[in-house]
Formats: sequence, structure tokens, C-alpha cells
Amino acid sequence: MNIGLVAHDSKKKLMQNFCIAYRGILSKNNLYATGTTGRLVEEASNLTVHKYLSGHLGGTQQLGAQIEQNEIDLVIFLRDPLNVKSNEPDVNNIVRLCDAHNIPLATNLATAELLVKSLDRGDLEWREMYK
Repeated sequence: MNIGLVAHDSKKKLMQNFCIAYRGILSKNNLYATGTTGRLVEEASNLTVHKYLSGHLGGTQQLGAQIEQNEIDLVIFLRDPLNVKSNEPDVNNIVRLCDAHNIPLATNLATAELLVKSLDRGDLEWREMYK
């Protein structure tokens, strides 16, 4: 499965820790991330991540394009709803695209854990038929 990873600045450490904790599951899948998030995840977890541009330089749009092409199966966008800066990726576009294309989306740690555990159990295999 193809998993998209995005994190606002204040959530990047949380994304790193999440990827370390679920390294065993994530390593069985293809990971795509905005630039800085991808680099930090690679450094912390030793996972291979295909990196787009940084979010504010177009990486979020690159991920959005893959969602529109039905090439992403799951998105984890750890966002900070209270302290969003103008240069951080826009969560609204990703949410809209995931809703429009029926892509499971987590915007917080609790939902991310549920989706990754579901992925490991095979609960998201319907995505293969959906393609």
C-alpha cells in the first residue's frame, strides 16, 4: 500500500515517534512524504521514504495529485489545529481530496494508530480492488 505522510512543524517529532513505533508495519508499505517530514522520518526510523518538495513549496500539491490519480491508499496528516502557520501545508485540500476519492485519512495520533493497526490486519485490502 502507498501511505502519504505529512506533519505540521509542531507535530514532526510526533510523526517521527509514530514511525519508529510502527516501523515494522510501515516498512512493508511504500511511504510518501512532504520534504522535511520525509527526511526526519528517514533519519529517525531508517525507513525508506519517497520525498516530495517541502509542503509550502508544493509537496502537499504533489501528494494531492497522487491522491487524485488514486495512487495513495492511506494518508496520515498530523496537524496542529491550534497553531497553524501560513507557510505550513494546508490540511483542507488534503481532507477534501481524501473525502472525494475515498482515501482513509488520519489527522491525529489516535486515528493514525487505528488505521495502521487496521492496515496490519488486512482491513484495508479493499483499496486494491478499489484501484
